[in-house]
Amino acid sequence: MDLLKQRILKDGKCLGNGILKVDGFINHQVDPLLMDACGQELARRFAHVGATKVLTAEISGIAPAVMTARHLNLPVVYARKTKPITMPDQVFLTLAPSHTKGRMVELIVSPEYLAGGERVLIIDDFLATGATINGLVRLAQTAGATIVGIGTLVEKTFEGGREALAYLGVPIESLAVIRSMENGQIVFAED
Repeated sequence: MDLLKQRILKDGKCLGNGILKVDGFINHQVDPLLMDACGQELARRFAHVGATKVLTAEISGIAPAVMTARHLNLPVVYARKTKPITMPDQVFLTLAPSHTKGRMVELIVSPEYLAGGERVLIIDDFLATGATINGLVRLAQTAGATIVGIGTLVEKTFEGGREALAYLGVPIESLAVIRSMENGQIVFAED
């Protein structure tokens, strides 16, 4: 998606160790027009999968997930990283490593909002190693739901996440696919 790629080149920064700083428009300060365009494109790509719910991780996945769900007319559930007192005692919980936090984080979903029989479309900001998305997969499968697709804004192919998720046999779509970030240069894969 050219609009997203242009914005990454203009405002994204390589911080080393595979970290791409996009918090000025994706995940700290959010550009709602860009997110709406991304959500519309992801919804177009996944219109055929028959999703009944969109699942993402707190907090960076919320904006693209909400916009995608808006265009698919679906509810969004996000896995929380801390359990609020309003959540029931029995929850779905898994651990996943956070690349940017440098530690394991909890992913928690209430069984009130993720149930057996759901057809889940996972939407997140990044596909890197696939660890966070695999955590979301575990949550959905524990609930008895079926994963029907995975969509991300940015994929870093050099971290192997797509290969780590191939066992699912579902469509995986990324709007901006980065082949390398060596020497601070962002190189996109050919479309």
